[in-house]
Amino acid sequence: MARLRRGALAVLAACALSGPAAADTALVMVEEDGCVWCARWDAEIAPAYPNTAEGRAAPLRRIDLRAPLPEDLSLDSRPRITPTFILVRDGVELDRIEGYPGADFFWPMLGAMLERSDVAPANPDLPSN
Repeated sequence: MARLRRGALAVLAACALSGPAAADTALVMVEEDGCVWCARWDAEIAPAYPNTAEGRAAPLRRIDLRAPLPEDLSLDSRPRITPTFILVRDGVELDRIEGYPGADFFWPMLGAMLERSDVAPANPDLPSN
């Protein structure tokens, strides 16, 4: 009986810890072939992104500007600029950055976007970039 109770407590604790952080959050990058700013982002940010607190909190998902929007995304408006970075939770747009402002500005803009959207980076004690 005590064993069952401990297991139930573990399940309840896991449920209590779930919330916005447990939701399916992603950073959608809208790109297109030949986009020099997309290539620059790929060179300057992409290699490190998955290893950052921001990348763990909002893993990158890429979509093509010219392709039909995936059915699981609900965006405020169709992106027109590449790259466009759209923060989504459970497929619903929370915030976006249009264009790539360079590495010095991208990280603070992304951090502000995550903060405004109440998305806490995973493992905030680790260096973010």
